[in-house]
Amino acid sequence: MKIYTSNTLRIATAALAAVGMLAAPTASLAAEKVVRINLGTLAPSGSVYHQSLQLMAEQWRQAPGGGVSLKVFSDGTQGSEADMVKLMNTGNLQAGLLTAVGLSKIEPGIGGLQNVPMIFNDLTEFDAVKEKLRPMLEKRMEEKGYVVLFWADTGWVRYFSKQPVLVPDDLKKMKMFAWAGNLDQLDIMRKHGYTPVPLETTDILISLKTGMIDTTAAPPIWALAGQLATSAPHMLNLNWAPLVGACVVRKTAWDKIPEATRAALLPAAAKAGADMQTKGRKEGEDAVTAMKERGLIVHEVTPELDAQFRAAAEKLYPDFRGRIVPADIFDEVVRLVKEGRTAGGKK
Repeated sequence: MKIYTSNTLRIATAALAAVGMLAAPTASLAAEKVVRINLGTLAPSGSVYHQSLQLMAEQWRQAPGGGVSLKVFSDGTQGSEADMVKLMNTGNLQAGLLTAVGLSKIEPGIGGLQNVPMIFNDLTEFDAVKEKLRPMLEKRMEEKGYVVLFWADTGWVRYFSKQPVLVPDDLKKMKMFAWAGNLDQLDIMRKHGYTPVPLETTDILISLKTGMIDTTAAPPIWALAGQLATSAPHMLNLNWAPLVGACVVRKTAWDKIPEATRAALLPAAAKAGADMQTKGRKEGEDAVTAMKERGLIVHEVTPELDAQFRAAAEKLYPDFRGRIVPADIFDEVVRLVKEGRTAGGKK
């Protein structure tokens, strides 16, 4: 507030006193108007994902109408992704950057982008299917009280193991990491001859070290950050599945933000998602190079071997349809993949 003084000390003193009485409550009222969003994620501090969120937070702070105060809780400090969804549902968190594991706790259909192994030949094919599914998935998320701010992924998940995985049956000889709490996945894996061990993500490294598990699927950038290659020095260079993620916010919190302010927040969110995807995919490739320099052994996959793994994956599809991925979404993903390949002249 700008104070215009008079020529008399008395008036100046009175004006300053008035400012003193008004300043504190005025500042307090302004602070109360700022919407605060607490966001949880498993993304490590300093990673491209964390950096992009921090930049988005700064842009949100400067948005018109007083901006939004976005606090990022990284490194899984708010618990597992299932824990974070529970915290969002109770209002203790308002937002999350989650993978399909956590997102599927809100809307199971999102699993159609990640939980159908080897359904996509390449990331171009995956991107095309994702863009066509987005409106449907975002509508379902909104119906369940969530707004999707942006989508991103880290590229392909790879298998890291203590011993080489060279053919599909090698996986059946190993104790495999599986997400804790997904009873359908455990049941299906056992039915098909695999030995899943249910764990939280934070338990993977120690479980590899102690021999509780022999192999895990993980994105290379996460494997590098978690030093998985020290205990699982073999990587199968197979496009198993993309690790899909999205940043979501509770609609109740989002609706508290003035409409004009929300319009300014969305471009910053879209840029954060685009940066995460571009840099994340690149860093995934760089992570493999870095781990190779530290002793990681990469096993390449021939077209014949790729076909063997694809056949093994497709044996799981009838059980995944309707249990891991809702039947309508599973069918739509299959349809869109076939449609895209037909249009592109591919098999």
